[in-house]
Amino acid sequence: MRSLFLFLLGSALPGFGGAVGSIVGHRFGTTGLWAGGVVGGLLASVAVAWIATRVRWIGPAQRWSTALGTAIGFLIAAAIAARTLSSPVGPILSTGLAGLGTVIGSRRFGFRPAA
Repeated sequence: MRSLFLFLLGSALPGFGGAVGSIVGHRFGTTGLWAGGVVGGLLASVAVAWIATRVRWIGPAQRWSTALGTAIGFLIAAAIAARTLSSPVGPILSTGLAGLGTVIGSRRFGFRPAA
């Protein structure tokens, strides 16, 4: 059940962060729109790991690998969404990639930050 909640949080929050980042970045033109979306999504990826730790879906030792997995999934999803903007299918289905990255990252895929 925790994996389902992680997947849902990891799918929704980075997408929301990317949308808010794009709105804020739009003030600085097209480049700001894209950069704001990426930065917003990456910040939200870290927030996913922090929230998941706070509600005890993951342990503190899994926080950074979860954040990294979410960020990688978000970046892949953003690349797919940017390439398939002419159809709603690509952007909608790609949101699940960030959630998938969250679940994979929570399994601690070998990344351990220096203490």
